[in-house]
Amino acid sequence: MGNQVLVTEELHDYMVEHGMPLDEIARDLVEETRALGGVSQMLTTADQAALITLLTRLTSARRAVEIGTFTGFSALAIARGLPDDGQLICLDVSEEWTSIGRRYWERAGVADKIELRIGDAHESAAELEGEFDLAFVDADKPGYIEYFERLVPRIRQNGLLLFDNTLAGGRVVGEHAQDPVDRKEFNSHIAKDERVDVVILGIGDGLTLVRKR
Repeated sequence: MGNQVLVTEELHDYMVEHGMPLDEIARDLVEETRALGGVSQMLTTADQAALITLLTRLTSARRAVEIGTFTGFSALAIARGLPDDGQLICLDVSEEWTSIGRRYWERAGVADKIELRIGDAHESAAELEGEFDLAFVDADKPGYIEYFERLVPRIRQNGLLLFDNTLAGGRVVGEHAQDPVDRKEFNSHIAKDERVDVVILGIGDGLTLVRKR
């Protein structure tokens, strides 16, 4: 087993700058989101955003769905990976936060690819129709198993599902005062599902890649 590199903030910045660095639009969106205060911890990290764009392109995704849009940073990353005629459906409960994202989608020229549906994400997910190539979930953690079960039938064979925050700051190992039971149950649930292949990446707070067989 090889040595594991501890990714410090400085090293993270190095990795982003030598990979797919944020452009002015993405940087401005990150800064505006950080100015919101503590809630900004829900923001997808820059290295995750780069990976999401790359995976969208690698899977040749034309139709994608996102559950949990927040201020639109991850949606921007997905939309930039889609072809000109691609479609991203975003499900979120907050008109206030997603209104920030709308402005940046317009600036980036990808707004015509994105359909935002405001409302309870569980209800909206149940109403999804058709087949998708890619899904990204960064919403209420206790709902991850339900989202997974809703999405798997909607994802094409060899399509990809991404779930954020699946390592819960490392607390998925051992017992803790604030134990992430929801993440532990989700990780166990999908690990034994024969419909999919699963890889958990130690990027951000844990990003799980799920390929539909």
